Amino acid sequence: MKQKTIMVNTQDLYHKLRADILNSEIPFGSLLMPESVLAEKMHVSRPTITKIYNTLQTEGLVIKKAGFGTSVTYKKADNKHHFGLLLPGAGESEIFSTINDQFLDQGKKRNFDCLWEGTVANNAEIRRGVILKICQSYIEEKVDGIFFAPLERTYENEKLNEEICQLIDKNQIPLVLIDRDIYPFPNRSKYDLVGIDNYFAGYVMGQHLIDAGCTTVYFFHRPDSAFSINQRIEGLRTAAQNAHLKFDAGNIICGEPDDLNLIRNIAIKPNETGIICGNDSTAALLLSSLESTGFKISSDLLVAGFDNMKYSVHLKYPLTTYQQPCEAITEASVNVMFNKISNRSYSPITVNLYGEVIKRISTVFVQ
Repeated sequence: MKQKTIMVNTQDLYHKLRADILNSEIPFGSLLMPESVLAEKMHVSRPTITKIYNTLQTEGLVIKKAGFGTSVTYKKADNKHHFGLLLPGAGESEIFSTINDQFLDQGKKRNFDCLWEGTVANNAEIRRGVILKICQSYIEEKVDGIFFAPLERTYENEKLNEEICQLIDKNQIPLVLIDRDIYPFPNRSKYDLVGIDNYFAGYVMGQHLIDAGCTTVYFFHRPDSAFSINQRIEGLRTAAQNAHLKFDAGNIICGEPDDLNLIRNIAIKPNETGIICGNDSTAALLLSSLESTGFKISSDLLVAGFDNMKYSVHLKYPLTTYQQPCEAITEASVNVMFNKISNRSYSPITVNLYGEVIKRISTVFVQ
């Protein structure tokens, strides 16, 4: 019985091989069939296969090596974006650990990867020593963008934050700031910024204390705190002034919450005083110091914080706090980053989100 001859169109064979390489059906590094074997299989002459392989090599899809064969050199582009996370505060605040987890979740939903060097130590000064090194590693990895929560509570943090941003800028990597700017309010940097409306947060927390019966309100924060503190202070000032309460430099206390001498010198009017702290960790220490110096929480004064850290509900006096919308902050940050990547020329934007006052016993006067 005479074998049937299969007629193959040379152009069809070329386009089929080319498409299989481009679609990774024949993946990077694979060896193509030897020319003689493919020629026999497809019932064409070997010079025909040689011509096809030569064309593919000219196009940069394969390379022919004597004694080795023809291998695929084309590697399909990875369309997944790769971002670097600079969240040095993750070692000190649950907020940034939560935001980090949210970035990982967003990456699964929106097809991007995040590089993260892990928690950058609890100690602020140690963070200062490694943050530039981490930033440089992201640059060397050629990430598509960097999310950066500027350093706080470290010596010359403004100078270091500016240096980090300039380094990222120099390498033309899109940058989105998380939670706070690198300059003190009301100054504003040229970078995109996503966080809560800190002015409004300070205002509603102040209003809460005033509604609870406070006629004297203080804002307590640690030295070298994030510049977002300034906006919270201004929000508290507005709430006090609207209620016709005094609020000047004497109502702003900067120091360590475990400094008992400082705590003793706070002018507290029993059943009329409220203190808003820069964050929950400051508030937790302040609660302990106040008790150590003889003040009674919920009797002499009220205390509130920011961030709704996990332990805040388990303190001796469950802490009233302002809960940040971490999921919304992360989602908005990713949206801003993708917009930045698609259009490098658009003007920097500020995204202000709103959180929620979580009311607990620490801001309820009891007789």
